[in-house]
Amino acid sequence: MKVILINGSPRANGNTVTALSEMEKIFHAEGVETEWIHVGKLPVRSCIACGSCGKTGKCVFDDIVNEAAPKLEACDGMVVGTPVYYASANPAVMAFLTRLFYSTRFPKTMKVGASAVIARRGGLSSTYDEINKFYGISGMPIVSGQYWNSVHGGAPGEAAQDVEGMQGMRTLARNMVFLMKSIALGKEAYGVPEKEPTQWMNFIR
Repeated sequence: MKVILINGSPRANGNTVTALSEMEKIFHAEGVETEWIHVGKLPVRSCIACGSCGKTGKCVFDDIVNEAAPKLEACDGMVVGTPVYYASANPAVMAFLTRLFYSTRFPKTMKVGASAVIARRGGLSSTYDEINKFYGISGMPIVSGQYWNSVHGGAPGEAAQDVEGMQGMRTLARNMVFLMKSIALGKEAYGVPEKEPTQWMNFIR
C-alpha cells in the first residue's frame, strides 16, 4: 500500500513536515510506503477554467499538478498537510488541489484522504474543512483521528512540543492504515460501489 504526503508549507523542515513525519513513522511501521510531494513554495497557477483538461485528460499548465496526477491514481491514500494562513490553507496548495482534482478524470472512489493542519494559534478547523471538501466531492472516505487533525506551532520545531497534536497525528495514521486495509479487503469481496452516470443540473437553465 502507498500513501502520498502533500507538504503544503513553503518550509522544507517546518512544523507541517514535523506533523506529517509523525504520521510517516506509523505508516512505515505498518508496512505502508510513502512518497512526499512538496508544493508549498512552488509558483502553482490557479485554474483558469479553460476546459482543456476535459479534452486532453491533463491540465494545460504542465507543472507539479500533471506530475502528481499518476501518483494520485496509483496510491491508496493521500494526506494533505498545510500551514494556516488567514484561517485558510496556503494558496499554493489550494491551487494545486483544485487543478489536480478537476483535471484528473480517473476514479478516486475509495481512495482515502486525510488532512493535517498546522497553526500558531487559530483558523485550524476552517482549514481542516477546506481540505476535506476535495475528498468529499470525489467519493474518497475521509479519515478522522481523535480531534480535528490539528497541531499547534509557530516557530520551526514547536509542533513537536504539542503532545496532544502529535498523538493526534499518530492516531490519524493508524486509522488511515486500518481504513485502507479494510477497503482493500472489501474490494476483494464485494468490488467497489456501482456508480451511476452523473446527471448534471444547473439551477439556472
